[in-house]
Amino acid sequence: MKRTFAIALALLVAVAAATAAPAVKLVYWSMWNQTEPQAQVLEAAIRDFEAKNAGVKVEINWNGREIRKTLQPALDNKQVIDLWDEDTERVVKTWGAYALKLDAYLAKSYPSTGGKAYKDAVMGSLLNLSRSYAADKGLYAVPYQPFVFAFMYNKEHFDKAGIKAAPKTWDELLAAMAKLKAAGFTPMTVDDAYMDTLPGYYLARAKGYPWVEQLVKDKTNAMWSDPAVLQMAKAFENLAKSGYLSKTVAGNKWPAGQQDVAAGDVTMYLNGTWLVNEIMGSTGPDFKWGTFSFPTVPGGKDDQTAANFGAQAFQINKNCKNPDVAFALIAHLTTGKWDAELAKKSYGVPVGGTTDWPVQLAEAKAIFNNLKTCYPWAAGIQANVDKLPVISENFTKLVGGTITAEQFVAAMKK
Repeated sequence: MKRTFAIALALLVAVAAATAAPAVKLVYWSMWNQTEPQAQVLEAAIRDFEAKNAGVKVEINWNGREIRKTLQPALDNKQVIDLWDEDTERVVKTWGAYALKLDAYLAKSYPSTGGKAYKDAVMGSLLNLSRSYAADKGLYAVPYQPFVFAFMYNKEHFDKAGIKAAPKTWDELLAAMAKLKAAGFTPMTVDDAYMDTLPGYYLARAKGYPWVEQLVKDKTNAMWSDPAVLQMAKAFENLAKSGYLSKTVAGNKWPAGQQDVAAGDVTMYLNGTWLVNEIMGSTGPDFKWGTFSFPTVPGGKDDQTAANFGAQAFQINKNCKNPDVAFALIAHLTTGKWDAELAKKSYGVPVGGTTDWPVQLAEAKAIFNNLKTCYPWAAGIQANVDKLPVISENFTKLVGGTITAEQFVAAMKK
């Protein structure tokens, strides 16, 4: 099938060249800025695709994050844009009406898929995630450069503290924190940008994220009396009292928390796998990173198969004149050599199931391979924007040690 597709593509571009056309031209709008490592790799990969497919030309427009504002007006004005990229959820929910359904391409193999069907050369969990955002559960976007939200930690600290394995349960987390403190390390930090993720994840582990969304939307505030809320609050009150949290957590403004990790002052930080690249300028490539999923909690519902995860994603315009070539380009960018190169240069996660991972994210691979449930951001605790400031303010006080668990619960009921 790979040979058949290659022959068909070669014939297509040969015909275009023979008729003195500008060949097959694709217009790609990118979410990256040209100076970013992702853009540099993508441009090199695209030029490589052109070289391998004489007659194909790709015009790249580096939009940066402004694409969130500029793409839809351009599409509405019938501007020729063959493919684009942005966050998976955003492209499907916001621009899905402009996109081509791509399921038919998944069973085909491409030069960079090693003889496999495309669907077998990339993470199935990401394809399923993309489908989950579509009303008809079809595939309207192809994910790449995935991420997972988990605990990022300093493996050197774990080694010096004698911690042999990353914690999987809350009790194991407490035991690890005790060893870290005894070894002279501050076990955990957080800052204002991610403060709500801690209670969100704990409650989702306890009850599931749909319950968390119901909790914050409950106008009667009666659900805050559920024992799981007090259990969560006591768990973090205990961390504060035990000296397991950075003394600066209550006043940390992003990126203070992650810089403390980069400096080696703190061991753990609940964040995304993008953190490795985000603070590479401070840590350097030799920093010994580890990753583990948020632990299970006593009496809880969810385990490590649930997490907030996602990716960027490519879409093809439903009006694209050369969709087969456009998908072949996407396959070229998301599998094989260039998937590996993108992961290497951005210290990110490759979408290919067999692609080598950056050493900094080696432990994240097992998390991805185990994922079944995708949490919304902060595991659902942001579902009510009116309640969110109250949650964040009082949780900050809780981890800062200025209020008790009971006072936190009382504040939530007001």
